[in-house]
Amino acid sequence: MCLKHLKPVGSQGFNYSASSGFTCSQITSAASFHRIDLDRRCLEEFPQVGFMEELQLLNLQHNLITRIQHLSHLQQLTILNLHDNHISDMNGIEHLSSLRVLMLGKNRIHKICCLERLYKLSILDLHDNQIRKMENISHLRELQVLNLSGNRISSVENLQGLGSLTELNLQYNCISVVTEVDRLAGLQRLFLSCNNIHSFDQLACLGESQSISELTLDGNPVALETWYKQAVLRCVLHLRQLDMKRITDEDRRMAGVLIRKEEEKKKESHKQTIHKEKRRLAIRNAAQQWEGVKACLELPPTNGSKEDASPENSPAHSPAQTNGLGQETSPEEPRLVETGSGNVQSLSLSDSHLAELDGDTLRLFGLGALEALERGWGVQTAGAVTVIAFRFINFDAIVPTLPRIRVKFPNLSHLIFLETNISRLPQLAALAQVRRLDQLTIHPEGNPVVSLALWRSFIIYRLYHFNLQKINGQEVTMNDVIAAERVFGTLGHIAATETPRCRLLLLLEESRKRQLQFLLEGRGRRAGLSPEELRDNGKLLGEGLSRALFNYPSRDCNAESPEEGTVESSERAAMIEQYLQELVKRASDTNLKGEALHKLWPSMFAEMVRDCVLEMRDRGAFRQASLAKLTETK
Repeated sequence: MCLKHLKPVGSQGFNYSASSGFTCSQITSAASFHRIDLDRRCLEEFPQVGFMEELQLLNLQHNLITRIQHLSHLQQLTILNLHDNHISDMNGIEHLSSLRVLMLGKNRIHKICCLERLYKLSILDLHDNQIRKMENISHLRELQVLNLSGNRISSVENLQGLGSLTELNLQYNCISVVTEVDRLAGLQRLFLSCNNIHSFDQLACLGESQSISELTLDGNPVALETWYKQAVLRCVLHLRQLDMKRITDEDRRMAGVLIRKEEEKKKESHKQTIHKEKRRLAIRNAAQQWEGVKACLELPPTNGSKEDASPENSPAHSPAQTNGLGQETSPEEPRLVETGSGNVQSLSLSDSHLAELDGDTLRLFGLGALEALERGWGVQTAGAVTVIAFRFINFDAIVPTLPRIRVKFPNLSHLIFLETNISRLPQLAALAQVRRLDQLTIHPEGNPVVSLALWRSFIIYRLYHFNLQKINGQEVTMNDVIAAERVFGTLGHIAATETPRCRLLLLLEESRKRQLQFLLEGRGRRAGLSPEELRDNGKLLGEGLSRALFNYPSRDCNAESPEEGTVESSERAAMIEQYLQELVKRASDTNLKGEALHKLWPSMFAEMVRDCVLEMRDRGAFRQASLAKLTETK
């Protein structure tokens, strides 16, 4: 509210001059004045108006007054305008109990005070001062307009009790957080332009207000956002004007669309939260089941509990160890456990297993996750999979799935094993069943084979036909290939040359059986190749005969429990032992017969020579007898 050019009314008007002052002859006539306008009079001191007890309006704006005084007797004063002076404090107004309008804008006031008895105040204008805090106003029950723009206020506070407030002007301050506005049930106009508000989180209380119809936020950093207008309309539902512009139906429609999107986003976020919790429980339960299996298998203990399988326990965070030496994993190595990724597709999720597809990486936790390999895979989806990671699954259960992996995932190039109980070198030979392999990662955790000195050399030798590029993040060099050939090449040569043909056919796959049979029977380009020649030309059988003999047969891993698997293994071991005992007995009998023949042979040979000499003593008779035998045989 702006009061300008207020003049005395009618014959009771009183003209005050800065230089003249009041004279005794004027006091009597001035005592009944209701309004006085001393605008722009260059007054440096407050005028003597205390005797004008009926004065209701006093306008002293645009002067040089530094102190408020002489007002204690003006009990009927309702409007006091001291706009644009040099006043530094509010002392002197505390007795104006009837005051309804107080205008102290453009002064030098530092603190709001002296309002304790001004219960009827309805308009308080303190704009363009040096006030830093909103205080001492909560008792003003009838206050309707509060103007504190152009001050140094940093937070909106102490507004409780201002039940009649309809307009609050806080423009051009340093406000970063707005609170308590929702407690003002009658607030209709709120001006917050040109402050320091960066986000709608700092305006959260506006969403609780049911009365605000006009709002200004221009000049704040938050107003620079592209979604600013829609977000305000979504937050303040009853708004009719924003930044002095009328809200149109199109604006509300866009805000409605934003509200629906936000609700959908919240639902999706809630859904993802539930899924993440289920995922975490599934991994934890798979880890607990693995602990039980590990106890039955008597695996060496690993560092850390598997109660909570987390990214911190994943290979992406754990340095790979080879033969006890720490080795940092490759930066390109995919994370086995990745949380928060936006494109993860859950393929199979239960209380104790999890199978999920994250881009080109298929991650399997727990034995039940292998079921995901049996599902119907689209050609494009399966072709995109280049990495498969196994965790908390016994390797012997993985081996039967390798042929299916070979068929379903033609572009697979990287296998990762963590907590899979790879404990012996022959198990590594099973990996030859996949189509191709560029990288192989076997983490020390839960895989005792990594502690063996020759495990890496064996992989390089056995999977030579894959031309492996990396093992556990370390490059495979030509020196590694040569060293592996020196260690295992001789053993492979002996296996290829000493293994019987029937055994070779039994060990090799069906396709290689036909190739080997074709070559051994001489139906190739040459008359027939011996095993030695096959070794020299090992590429005829793809991965090489000497390497193919290092195989790992698929085990029956469908036992319902580790105990059943143990029983079956015991039965198999007993059968093998019995078979070996029979072989040993047969070999022993053959040896005894050989020794007996060796002892009897000299006498037998002498008898045979003697019989021949006696038979040939009569040559004529011998010839006749021999001709007769030949004639009979015809």
